[in-house]
Amino acid sequence: MAALGALGAAGCTRVATASTEDGGDLLDRLKAAGVVRLGIAGEIPFGYIDKNGDLTGEAPELARVIFKRLGVDRVQPVPTEFGSLIPGLKSQQFDVVAAGMYVNPERCEQVIFSDPDYQMLDSFIVRKGNPKGLHDYKDVVEKKARFATGTGYAEIQYAVEAGYEEGDILIVPDQVAGLNAVEAGRVDVFAGTALTTREVVKKSGKAEATKAFTPLVGGKPHVDGGAFAFRPTETKLRDAFNVELHKLKKSGELFRILKPFGFTEAEMTDLTAKELCGG
Repeated sequence: MAALGALGAAGCTRVATASTEDGGDLLDRLKAAGVVRLGIAGEIPFGYIDKNGDLTGEAPELARVIFKRLGVDRVQPVPTEFGSLIPGLKSQQFDVVAAGMYVNPERCEQVIFSDPDYQMLDSFIVRKGNPKGLHDYKDVVEKKARFATGTGYAEIQYAVEAGYEEGDILIVPDQVAGLNAVEAGRVDVFAGTALTTREVVKKSGKAEATKAFTPLVGGKPHVDGGAFAFRPTETKLRDAFNVELHKLKKSGELFRILKPFGFTEAEMTDLTAKELCGG
């Protein structure tokens, strides 16, 4: 992580400053600088540094395409922990959150989101054969399973809503740490997105991913959508980003960009940020 931090900080220029202009002038500043700083959380496949030290993931690759169309030629990673993404955005450590972040009402009070570029269900990492028969959050509660999920993950609230005590949840940095916890027997289950769980268990001989399922929010099935986050003052940048995003959706290019990272047609979406923010 220290190495990733050094990579993200190298050559970091503070392009953005508070703007008094209605809608913000960050896009103009980014065009002039020729680079946009992306906040990432080291989560495969959403946004991470690969084994060659290169920035990749569905969000950074999509950002490259959209910002190129907006006149910004380069993207620069600023790695941080997931729970630090919104504070880092607000304190101008980077310009945009490009980490596949779920849109929810609590986050919508702090940042503004583009429309989602994907939708996602949940899944569990469990021991091979799923010995405790854990298929949803209700099972976790009823069978008193030892439960883990990631820092700042929406799955924390889903488990609490099902009746799990928040203080009993083991919080780990990411899905790799979650896999390790399951394999070592420290927990019975790790909850994450269907995509991250199925990808991280591919090389595991001890763990597997459960079938994707829909969590309940307020007693109703809830489908999450992941998007890019912007500071609330930067509506011009967010709106310009959305215009290009919708062009990519309409042409089918969005799916072609996301497919190499394990996304399927089932994860393409017409959900809007407005819907997920609660209207």
